[in-house]
Amino acid sequence: MRIGVDVGGTFTDITALDAQGNFHIGKIPSTPTDQSQALVDGVTSVLTKSGHQPGDVSYLGHGTTVATNTLLELNGSSTALVVTKGFKDVLEIGRQKRPSLYDLFVDKPQVLVPRRLIFEVDERLDFQGNPLRAVNADDLNQLRKNLADTDVDAIAVCFLHSYRDATHEQIVAEKIAEWFPDRYVTRSSVVAPEFREYERMSTTVINAFVGPRMHRYVSRLENRAASAGVAASPKIIQSNGGMVSPTSIVTRPVTTLLSGPSAGVLGAAWVSAASGYKDVITFDMGGTSTDVCLVRDGEATVTSERSIDGYVVRTPSVNVHTVGAGGGSIAKIDEAGALNVGPRSAGAVPGPAAYGKGGQEATVTDANILLGRQNPDQAIGDGLRLDLEAAETVVKKISAGLGSDQQQAALGVLRVANSHMARAVRKVSVDNGDDPRDLALIAYGGAGPLHAVEVAKEVGIRTVLIPPHPGTLCALGLLVSEVRTEILRSCLLSFSDGVTGVREVIEELREAAQSWFEAENVPQGQQLTQFTLEMRYKRQNFELPVEVGGGTINESDTARIAEAFHEVHEKTYGFRHDESELTVVNVKVVASQPVSAPRAASLPSRESGAVAEAETSRREVVFVEGAAETPIYARDLLRAGDVIHGPAVIEQEDSTTSLPPGHRAVVDTYGTLIVEVNL
Repeated sequence: MRIGVDVGGTFTDITALDAQGNFHIGKIPSTPTDQSQALVDGVTSVLTKSGHQPGDVSYLGHGTTVATNTLLELNGSSTALVVTKGFKDVLEIGRQKRPSLYDLFVDKPQVLVPRRLIFEVDERLDFQGNPLRAVNADDLNQLRKNLADTDVDAIAVCFLHSYRDATHEQIVAEKIAEWFPDRYVTRSSVVAPEFREYERMSTTVINAFVGPRMHRYVSRLENRAASAGVAASPKIIQSNGGMVSPTSIVTRPVTTLLSGPSAGVLGAAWVSAASGYKDVITFDMGGTSTDVCLVRDGEATVTSERSIDGYVVRTPSVNVHTVGAGGGSIAKIDEAGALNVGPRSAGAVPGPAAYGKGGQEATVTDANILLGRQNPDQAIGDGLRLDLEAAETVVKKISAGLGSDQQQAALGVLRVANSHMARAVRKVSVDNGDDPRDLALIAYGGAGPLHAVEVAKEVGIRTVLIPPHPGTLCALGLLVSEVRTEILRSCLLSFSDGVTGVREVIEELREAAQSWFEAENVPQGQQLTQFTLEMRYKRQNFELPVEVGGGTINESDTARIAEAFHEVHEKTYGFRHDESELTVVNVKVVASQPVSAPRAASLPSRESGAVAEAETSRREVVFVEGAAETPIYARDLLRAGDVIHGPAVIEQEDSTTSLPPGHRAVVDTYGTLIVEVNL
């Protein structure tokens, strides 16, 4: 058995694949106080239902929100920072760029390390990595006294130009680990060995801030899994979509800030490609938020830097855009009498009022239940049943505030939520110059299929894909993700002077990749490396990637590589400067081990009869177009080639699909619903 477990804010999703190629899914409420508990409970539940034993598990993939929640909730470890003398205020000064340039009252995010816990060391390298001032014994003694007087759990070390030569950082970090073996120690030359001192320092501090908590979590995870009889060591997915060992995660937990969403994007890309769609927008609507990402030619777009709640992180990640609109997003009337939805969420506890766990505020889920789009008698996950009366009670408060009836209030909640999500879809398509009409929308997450068609219509997307198991697609993504890491070195070399310096950096990275392969126990025949040069015109401030395959570069390749850069620059910015000098800013290697992806199982066609055989009941459902007596279909009774005309509701264990009037859905060979949106 290969098992993937994705822990979300409200539910934990499980997908298992047995030796015969059959999928087994599960969905249970998350355990926010200890996510590893839900993981083990979910694995045990799926194994029991499928008739397997813990000893049958040969692979366990995991997506986690521990690091994300730690940063967002600002409940990480007390952290000290050691910097080069004269650079004590970099973390607070940040960059000149401001999100609201003319807003004198804008709130800046809380600085994770107060100034009293930032300590200077009088060391210095020049911009080429040559030592100007060595680390001396007096400075080390003073640093030891300063750190001894602090009550911190983590210490970050970030020296100027350490991306060129990590010796000074390494000396200091090793001494700190020797003095204080019970404290978590991290250094920038391991976490983010790149130039741009603020971004590097911010990333290193975040790594220290979340490190101890992640270390404790990984230890609990491994112990719980072993106690349950699972011999396979867990693999954890990073923000870039690569799976790595727990040891790698403990060293660089900052790489998991988008752990779960990246798994969903990879799973969505795999499902959509099987159905013949390689240019899509992924649409993951869960209980707390909605994540969207552009996938081109089957590959998710990736960014090297992002801001999470105002904190800059310089690590590779799938280019997911997130909005605070999910099934648990809370609806309220503001002081001006306007209806707002999100970003505050009811989460797993107390959850929507309909979950019966104490929720007292109306949510998107409560609105869907009141309108009949979700079946109040349907079990959600393991034994959770919905409470229609509780949903009506909380939505009634919204209708009273708006002066409307309950149905109109519920429709208003959904319209506002859909509007938030439509803006997110435009952000990753229209804002980047992509026409949504050329893309399909693949909807997943527990709530995605309920809203996808209306969101697609608002944006102008003609096709919506609903995977066979949308509610657990992130867990499926963990089964199709390869073991992978990205290692980068800043070099700032003139490409016009030749490729000798670039080749030296490539060979250094090749050795680093080999060390990583050995640490991850990747067999010799399965070791793949892909090199990329991040280049720019001289005096530009941002670089663009140019792939160079296996990294073998000769002088004769310079013209080809230069032309490739000119082309990508013209595509990105609309112009090229063929005569301008080129600079290689960074060299990157992607080291990976391919995964044996599961084969998409074919769904049998209907030998006789019609799709009506899959209809289980009818009920009144309220759409924007009005209320209608609506057929309810069971997803597991659908067959390849079935055609469903809206209005319709399609129910399954892990999600519900809403098909408004005027739209049509076709079941393809693999069981994916292909919805033709009537614009």
